[in-house]
Amino acid sequence: MGVAVFAVSGTLMAYKKQMDGFGVVVLASVTAIGGGTLRDIILDLPVFWVQDHSFFFAILAAAFCTIIWLRISHRFPLRYLQFADAIGLAFFNVMGLQKALTYGTSPFIAIALGTMTGVFGGLIRDVICREIPLVLKGELYATGCIVGGASYVTALYFGLSTYGCMVLGFVVTLSIRLLAMKWHWHLPVFNPNHME
Repeated sequence: MGVAVFAVSGTLMAYKKQMDGFGVVVLASVTAIGGGTLRDIILDLPVFWVQDHSFFFAILAAAFCTIIWLRISHRFPLRYLQFADAIGLAFFNVMGLQKALTYGTSPFIAIALGTMTGVFGGLIRDVICREIPLVLKGELYATGCIVGGASYVTALYFGLSTYGCMVLGFVVTLSIRLLAMKWHWHLPVFNPNHME
């Protein structure tokens, strides 16, 4: 589900940037699998999509459905791009954290790897499209992953089931991201003019 949602996000960005079919597939793919690829390389594990090709079918199906929808609607829904990105972020944060813990990392490293898994695909997408990545704009993006990851680890410490921890981590990450989008919450942004 996380791969499909991030593929939708990548496809929407490709539409915004008026890319051709190949560009759509590339952008949907790097957005969908970029974070998980980095996580698996750091953990020295076989990269997940090399072992299971069905992820590419999910990417292609999500991209195709998004293209069909855009052809029918003829408009670019920026809020849908942001919403799809937020859901993908929450999914990947939790899955990255869970996989890191499964392979014996400390909670601190697991939170870091969950955050990387969540933000890296979107970062690659934005860099390819020559946009300032959301994670670097001061919006509560990576921060949501960190808080969601911390809530997961804390709940696990107090004996909540793995499934319950995953749901909690997902809900916390998604809620922080959606509230930040709605209320424009952000971290302080470095501005040289403030030093004058």
